Parts: sequence; C-alpha cells; structure tokens
Amino acid sequence: MTANNKHQIMSSEMLPAVSGTSNDEKKQDLSEDQEENQKPGLGERFEPISKRQMKKLMKQKQWEEQRELRKQKRKEKRKRKQLERQCQLESNTDGSDRKRIRRDVVHSTLRLIVDCSFDSLMVLKDIKKLHKQIQRCYAENRRALHPVQFYLTSHGGQLKKNMDENDKGWVNWKDIHIKPEHYSEFIKKEDLIYLTSDSPNILKELDESKAYIIGGLVDHNHHKGLTYKQASDHGIDHAQLPLGDFVKMNSRKVLAVNHVFEIILEYLETRDWQEAFFTILPQRKGAVPTDKACESSSHDKKLAQVEDGLNSDSSEEENSTNLLDSPHEEEKQDKENGTEPTVNSIPH
Repeated sequence: MTANNKHQIMSSEMLPAVSGTSNDEKKQDLSEDQEENQKPGLGERFEPISKRQMKKLMKQKQWEEQRELRKQKRKEKRKRKQLERQCQLESNTDGSDRKRIRRDVVHSTLRLIVDCSFDSLMVLKDIKKLHKQIQRCYAENRRALHPVQFYLTSHGGQLKKNMDENDKGWVNWKDIHIKPEHYSEFIKKEDLIYLTSDSPNILKELDESKAYIIGGLVDHNHHKGLTYKQASDHGIDHAQLPLGDFVKMNSRKVLAVNHVFEIILEYLETRDWQEAFFTILPQRKGAVPTDKACESSSHDKKLAQVEDGLNSDSSEEENSTNLLDSPHEEEKQDKENGTEPTVNSIPH
C-alpha cells in the first residue's frame, strides 16, 4: 500500500468522528437556545398573586413568626404555676409535700356547660374542631387549681359518632357529666346564664352557684346571634364576658369554646379578668389592653394634629384643587353636610 492511499484511508476514517462531534455541539447549542427562550425576558413579568392570596400569605407568615412567642408564653405560665406550688411547699411545715399539693386543688361549685344542641347545623369538619375544643376543655379542667363542674349536654349525633370513632377513651373521662338530655331538663332555669357575645349584659363577677352555658357551635359566623336567640327563646338569663372593658382586639369578639372555658378557669384562679384574658387569648386576635390602646390612639391624634399644622400652609392650595376632582372628598363633604344616605345599622 502506497503512502498516499494510506493517508486517504486515515482521513476518511476520521471524517465521521468530526461530523459526529459537530452534531453534538449543534444539539447542545439548540437546547441552550430553548432554555434561553423559555426564560422570561426583561420586559416580561410574572403573573401577580391576588390580594386574597397575599393576605393569606401574610397571615401565615405572622402565625409562623408568633409561634415562638406563644410557646414562650405557655412556658412562662407553667413556670409561674410551678413557682407558686414550690413557694407553697416551702411554707409547709408538716413535710407532707404530696398532701400539700392535693390540698391546693379546690373544686369550684360553678357549673360550666357546653351546649351541644347545634349538631345538625355543622359540617363534619366543624364537628371535628368542636371535638378538639372539648378535649382541650377537659384537659385544662383536670389540671386546674379550681376545676369547675363540667357538663356536656345534648350529646349525640355527629359529635358522639366522631368521638366514638376517634377518641374511644372519652367514656372513661373523669370529673365530667356527659348527658344526652338538654340542660333545661335537669338544671333550674333561674340558675342558668347563657354566655353569648350578642348579649347587652356585661358579666362583672362569676356567681359560683350558677350554671354558665357556652354554645358548642363552630360556624365561621354563618349563624349570627344564634346562641343569643337560644337563650331568649328559653327565657334564660344571658351575658357576655367583660372583654371590651379590658381588651382591644383587631378581630371580632367571638371566641372558641375552649378559650371561653379557659378564661373562666383562669379567672377563678386569679380573680383578675385582664390577666385571664391576656393569658388565654391567642396572639392572632391582636389583643392589647384598653388603656394602652387609648394612649396609643390619643398619641396618634396629637401627632396627626401637629403634622396637619405644619403642612397646612404648604398644602392648602393643593387640597382646594383636589376637592373638586376627588369623589371620596365629595362623599366626605356630603357626610359633613348631613346629606349622607341613611343606612340601617346592625348591632354587634
């Protein structure tokens, strides 16, 4: 074989390898181009989320941020109670520590009833929530220093079925009266007081000879005023906890069953409504003492007045021209002139 032929064979064998490499490079370039094309350009924008989604995300973020705060508050409460017990033990001279702890628990004669007669108005999801709230009430009452006489009335339907399926141990619960009957069948009417946020009566003190009723209803505000109507229909006295006297909240004053229950337990221990509210109320309610809320409000008003005084000269001309163009300012003028349309107000 001549040198020329050998050179031609070698070059022909190398050609496919070169072309193969070239094809691979082309494929890689194409895939990179596709990826580049899929990326949003400088002028393009991601689809914005809705206000509702934004609000939900903000709430979730706030809830997560306050998780440690809630945990810390519960720890402080436990430490405070442990300290109190320790002080009581140290002051005990007979040395019988166990007996001393047992004597600290003084059962209250106050009866606290969870009225479960609203079973048919709730979906299964809300029945499960009510079940968890009742479990919490039972647990808190068992470890309270002044446990109440706890009643579940009108117990049956979906609630009983859910408890049978998911919490079979409820039949062995102690220090609780679980009855299928309505509370009116075994407690005198004059002893009953229905706790409802719609009542115009404010509860100042707890009468331990009375039976206080909490409506066992998780309805997400679908049945406004229902517990108040229940009390009125049965001719029962009613009242609301003195929340407005001590607490300023961002949300509605309607509380969960276990929150009302725990507030009453805390009050029986401390005899201080404000301490009871701020120990039990969840952080998401945005609760602040009313005196601090008033101070903050008056401070904000004074600050606003000072800012208005400083800006009045520079903004007078601007405001006079905007008044003509702004529909909101026209509405404000109508209100000031007494020409606002009449609207029926619904009491809360």
